[in-house]
Amino acid sequence: MLQDFSTTTLREARPSVVATERLTLRRPTLADVKAIARLANDRRIAENTRRLPHPYSQDHAVDFIRATAELGSETVFLIEHDTSAIGMVGIDCSSPGEAELGYWLGVDHWGRGFGTEAARGAIDFFFEEFEDEHLHAGARVTNPASRNVLEKCGFQWSGVQLHRFEALGSSTPVDCFRLSRGVWSSLKSWSSARRVR
Repeated sequence: MLQDFSTTTLREARPSVVATERLTLRRPTLADVKAIARLANDRRIAENTRRLPHPYSQDHAVDFIRATAELGSETVFLIEHDTSAIGMVGIDCSSPGEAELGYWLGVDHWGRGFGTEAARGAIDFFFEEFEDEHLHAGARVTNPASRNVLEKCGFQWSGVQLHRFEALGSSTPVDCFRLSRGVWSSLKSWSSARRVR
């Protein structure tokens, strides 16, 4: 029975690498700290992500990697292109039935389709590995590029909410989106992500 396995055992049994056409999504390690800190330490990124502080230091990256390794509620991937880190994508499952997709890219990598490709890889992973029927996501109302990524991935707008953003020190309006397993299944004509063990 599933409940006989610890969270750690289940997490270790899941694939740790997802490959898309141009990207590799893999679990971040402490060896990635400098690259993550360098990419994330940009106010333009922090202002569009709820949990990234600004400035973002190597200590923040260390704490983040350790926390995601210990907690079983998040699946986080470092996004690599040509073996270089370009951002992060993940699924937060800390609220039952409310799994949420999150992602960010280093500014130098914006506008090249990497956000959509990475999101699709993470979405495929989520629906193939978990039993949830829905995946949620959000984008600041002032961030049309992120909204575009979500719409290209099949997410449907579900309303506007206020969410607190750490770097802003305040709450701001966020467009909320939802993707159902049924819609995802019908859109599986995406260039399929393949999992590498």
